[in-house]
Amino acid sequence: MSPEQFFDLLLKELEVHTEMQPYYKFLGKKSSWHFRRNYFLERLRYVQQHMVEKYKPGMTIWDCGCGYGTTCLYLAMNGIPAHGTTLEFYYETVQKRKEYWSRYGDTALFTCSYENLFDNSPAPDSYDWIIVQDTLHHLEPINDALRIFHSSLRPGGQVLSIEENGNNVIQRAKLYKYRGNNRIITIWDEKLQKDILIGNENIRSLKGWNSLFIDNGFAIRQDSVRYIRYFLPVRYRIADADKLLKKERHIQSKNGLRREYLFFGLNFIAVKK
Repeated sequence: MSPEQFFDLLLKELEVHTEMQPYYKFLGKKSSWHFRRNYFLERLRYVQQHMVEKYKPGMTIWDCGCGYGTTCLYLAMNGIPAHGTTLEFYYETVQKRKEYWSRYGDTALFTCSYENLFDNSPAPDSYDWIIVQDTLHHLEPINDALRIFHSSLRPGGQVLSIEENGNNVIQRAKLYKYRGNNRIITIWDEKLQKDILIGNENIRSLKGWNSLFIDNGFAIRQDSVRYIRYFLPVRYRIADADKLLKKERHIQSKNGLRREYLFFGLNFIAVKK
């Protein structure tokens, strides 16, 4: 199943599972529809290129912080098994989602559990891939999390990260207004009945992530680095969405200040040394 086919089916699902609409805002303002669609698909295309197309039978995948399980469902629709863990309230919706998607593929390939990786770390050498989508900036202590990733991966295993760009000037200003410098907080988890340390939208730049991954036995593949979402929503009201996407890809392909400070999304893959 292609990312575009999956997206079209997701739109239909949102009409059924309305509780997901505030998160996936595709059924909201029509003026921002193409803006949101391009961003969603570019991230899913990244998974397609680096994981689906590279998958070999027997490979094991852990989606740490899987949320609603969308990425794992996409993998399942392509015949790829994956296990997701989460600490989000989304967990209650996952089973209902599997019922919806079962008409399009084998949802038994997607398993999910409510777990804290610091309490229930996977056995050493358990996985070939770890997905962290909108999750890395929540993991604290981050060095402990990366050490768990390193231990959990087999030799040559990889971490596929889909993140926000910590150098984006607009997002940095918004987050500073929202949380100041309070980048790490403690929250109470009702299911686990305990306090949990969490990154408070603690996004970082590629340089920042690179330093952390190197310190914990990884190397970021420079050929995997991809910046996405350059144009603001207002541009989509006056320009063709496909043409904007082509321009965005061209800009991100070249090093420079625009790429470093004006793109919202940052994708990369780190390999276990």
